[in-house]
Amino acid sequence: MSEDSTRIVAIACDHGGVDLKTVLKDDLAARGLEVLDLGTDGSASVDYPDFANALAAALAEGRAARGVLICGSGIGISIAANRHPHIRAALVHDALTARLCREHNDANVVAFGARVTGVETARDALRVFLDTPFEGGRHQRRVDKLG
Repeated sequence: MSEDSTRIVAIACDHGGVDLKTVLKDDLAARGLEVLDLGTDGSASVDYPDFANALAAALAEGRAARGVLICGSGIGISIAANRHPHIRAALVHDALTARLCREHNDANVVAFGARVTGVETARDALRVFLDTPFEGGRHQRRVDKLG
C-alpha cells in the first residue's frame, strides 16, 4: 500500500445504498479524505457482489487503504467482500460495533445496511470506524488466524 493510499477511502454500493453513499461520501470529503467512488449511482437494480469485488480489487491494488460498502441490509455486500482474503469487512449497526470492529478485528472495510441503519447513526459509525485504531495485542493473534 502506498503512502498516498492511506488518505483514500473506496466506497461502493448497490442500488439500495445510493442515497446513504452520497451522504457518507460528503462526510469523507469533509474530513479531507480522497474518495474513490466505485458506484453504483442510480436506482437501477444491480448485483452487490460486483461492487464488493470492485472495492476488494481497489484495496488489493493499493488504490485505497480502507473501504465503505452499502447495500439494503449490509449483509450480502459484506459476505461478498469477505470472500477476499485481504478484506476484513464488518457489518456495523452503530458506533459501538464500529469501534469494536476496529479495536478487536482490525476491520479495513465497514459495511452498512441503508434500509436498516439511519443516516445519522451511519455517519456516527463511520466517524468512529475511521478514528479508532486497532488494539493489537491478544487481538493480533486472532486476526492472524483469519487468513
